[in-house]
Amino acid sequence: MSDEVTRLLQKAYQDEIETVMNYMTNSIVLDGVRAEEIKESLQQDIQEELGHAEQLGNRLKQLDEKPPGSAAFEANQMSLQPPEDSTDVLAVIDGVLDAEEGAIETYRKLITAAEEADDPVTEDLAVTILADEEAHRTEFRGFKTEYEQE
Repeated sequence: MSDEVTRLLQKAYQDEIETVMNYMTNSIVLDGVRAEEIKESLQQDIQEELGHAEQLGNRLKQLDEKPPGSAAFEANQMSLQPPEDSTDVLAVIDGVLDAEEGAIETYRKLITAAEEADDPVTEDLAVTILADEEAHRTEFRGFKTEYEQE
């Protein structure tokens, strides 16, 4: 078992939990007709992100490690905080894109670390979650394009 694999699994777990918190908050606080599609997408993605966290936590347990608890939590998603203006949908879209880019980077690092550690189970898990994160990024890139054209 690689220390780097453990570190990245724990980081990814924490990032997924933070994403759930921020998606939930933004899906609650956004206002306006233009916000509805974004709110619905965020609400749907909450369950997917929770599922990712659970899978990562279970993988840590299988490796005789544990996911971090709230005392170890460090917030990193500053761009995904709820906007001052509750109708600023574009700020939330940009925050989601930043979070997805960060997740994609972490999962790519995890894939490399797992491959180097000869840990095909973790590598496979990271590849699967990476695909979900890339799909979500694509969806929000589309939202951004639509909002910038209006």
